[in-house]
Amino acid sequence: MSDFKQQLDARGLNCPLPILRTKKAINGLASGEILKVIATDPGSVKDMEAFCKQTGNEMVSSSEASGEYTFMIKKA
Repeated sequence: MSDFKQQLDARGLNCPLPILRTKKAINGLASGEILKVIATDPGSVKDMEAFCKQTGNEMVSSSEASGEYTFMIKKA
């Protein structure tokens, strides 16, 4: 998987906390750096896709394993 600059553990958090924490974390990154987000809220899949569309950040990858959702988001 891609190298990432920072990891955000949003496991156990429900909407809208994963998105709010993702927004805060990505604001601290430089353009082109990647944030890895791990979440357990099934709603985070659509939320992260919408977040990337609205902010112009790139969803590098999205995967699910054992109820955990992993997102790699590249800052625009």
